[in-house]
Amino acid sequence: MGKREETVRNFGRGKNSGARKGSDGERRFGAGRNPSEGRNAGTERNTGAGRNTGEGRNAGTGRNPGAGGDVGIGKNLGAGRNVGTGKNPGAGRHFGAGKNIGTEKKPAMRKDSAIRKKTRGEGQRGREKGFSAEGKTGTEGKAASRGYFEGEGRAPLARGRFAAGQSGKKGKIQAEERNAARSKWEIERGKGRCRAFGECGGCQMLHLPYQEQLTFKEKETAKLLKPYVRLEGIIGMEQPERYRNKVNAAFTHDRQGKPLSGVYKEGTHYIIPIEECVLENEKADAIIASIRSLLPSFKIKTFDEDTGYGLLRHVMVRVAHATGQIMVVLVLGSPILPSKNNFVKALLKLHPDITTIVINVNEKKTSMVLGDNGQVIYGKGYIEDVLCGIHFKISPKSFYQVNSVQTEKLYHKAMEYAGLTGRETVLDTYCGIGTIGLIAAGKARNVIGVELNGDAVKDAVANARRNKIKNVDFYQMDAGEFMVQMAEQGERVDTVFMDPPRTGSDEVFLDALVKLAPDKVVYISCSPETLARDLEYMTKRGYRAARGICVDMFPFCGHVETIVGLQRRDM
Repeated sequence: MGKREETVRNFGRGKNSGARKGSDGERRFGAGRNPSEGRNAGTERNTGAGRNTGEGRNAGTGRNPGAGGDVGIGKNLGAGRNVGTGKNPGAGRHFGAGKNIGTEKKPAMRKDSAIRKKTRGEGQRGREKGFSAEGKTGTEGKAASRGYFEGEGRAPLARGRFAAGQSGKKGKIQAEERNAARSKWEIERGKGRCRAFGECGGCQMLHLPYQEQLTFKEKETAKLLKPYVRLEGIIGMEQPERYRNKVNAAFTHDRQGKPLSGVYKEGTHYIIPIEECVLENEKADAIIASIRSLLPSFKIKTFDEDTGYGLLRHVMVRVAHATGQIMVVLVLGSPILPSKNNFVKALLKLHPDITTIVINVNEKKTSMVLGDNGQVIYGKGYIEDVLCGIHFKISPKSFYQVNSVQTEKLYHKAMEYAGLTGRETVLDTYCGIGTIGLIAAGKARNVIGVELNGDAVKDAVANARRNKIKNVDFYQMDAGEFMVQMAEQGERVDTVFMDPPRTGSDEVFLDALVKLAPDKVVYISCSPETLARDLEYMTKRGYRAARGICVDMFPFCGHVETIVGLQRRDM
């Protein structure tokens, strides 16, 4: 099938053209975040423009998530205001070295609609998966802040509708007054828990009791998926705080030169100073505070985006949930850290449980957190964690779910939907560092993992060796091309796991999946909207959605994961 080196294979033409998702592609709160989070997604496809489901509110107009065609007829929810206009969540996928697959192809998935293109604002933090409305200004930005599934920070109740029994200007005024009062109440309640509520954009539902958040997420997802599958409910957290095992802090200074760290204000490059966050691991917050306090004594200046002067740009801390190992990544604007050995000693004196410290160099003018080059200055340069009984190596750029507790529930449910008996050949597309494939390996005859990101594939191979798993092979290639070549060579798989970026799968991938014709597909989605779009495509091509459930991976945020199990209709 292709050249094999160790257990990494280049299948077919073996192009290395981009990354599925990774920490290097992650952006912080603020302008210009690429929602596919480091996954290379290529040329544009307009998805979700202008669908009509209510009275007069445009939701989803002008999104750009796929490859080379206008896909999607937007939704009309509400009355008289534009919501979500001008999102740009991750322009398509770039397949192959110097080769665009799917470019200039008009998909048949939706009717062509008039689209307004607008780039997103840069640097929105921590939304590994979910919806977002950053990058909007004026009327569009205010409107986009309304519904949770558009990345808002406001209650999901009807807004902008006329008061009961009223119409015209008077009714509109009364509705606006009620909405303003409700918004004020929400902000006051949210700020009671975090002073940055309503500014940073990270906790859109902080003002709501947790059970209400779950009810809302399940209800809204069920509405979107109603034509295809009936949801079995939503899996929530017992302790829905401090769940983020990866924390990014942007660094700056005040007018007196005092170091500050925090998150970008939504839609801007203005850093909101934050000392602790209700979502973030407490140990990670403490380490970031210690680094901030050490900077003056070592005369380390924070980076200034406007002038390009300064050294420290970001600090990233990853904490392994099961092992407790801690990685600290210092993101610098240049390769030299003055007195680095003494700095390391001082930091370890305050936090002796730190496992490794890495310098990452990012000299580009960008809101991307990590640059391309790094240097290990303490420890091994990686940490290890245990998930579903499998040991995983986590590098600075590795994609690894930020909520370990819910990730185990997510993957256990995915295995349940797959119904593996030990006789199946399983294909894990978008496999990353091999999490799903390695977990499935113990329940299947053999597993194939496919991933574009070369670093992720190396980690996946190392993880297989670390766990002494021999019935899994990893290929560095685009998953769509891989499936087409398998089908052309007469090979088949029984079950496919797919966990695509927030923009969903493009038509090239779905066509390849249908051509390969597995008996079962387990679709793990981070966007109910693109999941509904892809389910419509699959149900028209011989598949039916048998089961579905939501998993709340991001409490207090307007994001939700959904698992859907599909089967061939002729089974």
